[in-house]
Amino acid sequence: MTAPRLSKATYEAELFRLQAELVKVQEWVKAEGQRVVVVFEGRDAAGKGGTIKRITEYLSPRVARIVALPMPTERERTQWYFQRYVEQLPAAGEIVLFDRSWYNRAGVERVMGFCTPVEHRRFLHQCPIFERLLVEDGILLRKYWFSVSDTEQQRRFKARLQDPMRQWKLSPMDLESITRWEDYSRAKDEMMVHTDIGEAPWYVVESDSKKRARLNMIAHLLSTLPYTEVPLPTLSLPERPESRGYQRPPREQTTYVPDHSATLE
Repeated sequence: MTAPRLSKATYEAELFRLQAELVKVQEWVKAEGQRVVVVFEGRDAAGKGGTIKRITEYLSPRVARIVALPMPTERERTQWYFQRYVEQLPAAGEIVLFDRSWYNRAGVERVMGFCTPVEHRRFLHQCPIFERLLVEDGILLRKYWFSVSDTEQQRRFKARLQDPMRQWKLSPMDLESITRWEDYSRAKDEMMVHTDIGEAPWYVVESDSKKRARLNMIAHLLSTLPYTEVPLPTLSLPERPESRGYQRPPREQTTYVPDHSATLE
């Protein structure tokens, strides 16, 4: 049964409330030296990027960092598979959001033949070990799978094709995922069997409604973090001191950006 449509006012009010809580999480992470890793996986056009954007909207980029790695270089292909992801893990006081992650090997690489069957089996064996090591070392690891129906994905792909501002989000590989829908489903199911572990379980986000998906995912993330509100220092604006004779150089000595906005009226 399809959930009723969220009103814009309800969505925006709840999103803002959740974002205020995320700011509290940020201050707690900084104060306590916590390390947080959030993995975002799912179908193409499932809404991962939009959710990440709302999470980071009011957070400091010095604390919350988005990692979206490109294809590995030839040198990286010869490394231990997890090596380039280890380099991106947070230090104390940092939050790292993986917009796709080491699970590329269980998804696109598996389906498109970019890894061998041996490499895929090795990943399914090593991944739970790797994640247990992260959790054992104190990293707060959360993993979210954004689930979108085939009809909704198709609708979003069509919308992107017709939108020049979002066409860059589509690649030939994205479009090929339409013809390989069942292959991706089987790969995802196999991945879940091996990597849905007690120390780092998978949480599935129903994302046919982007707005509901964002609210549900952020609310759940907050519920899993043992954060507390950190008292912030009381700040006040100082009085601006009297001038001590400084004179600004003549405007003609400086190159200013042209007033483009003046041409609009």
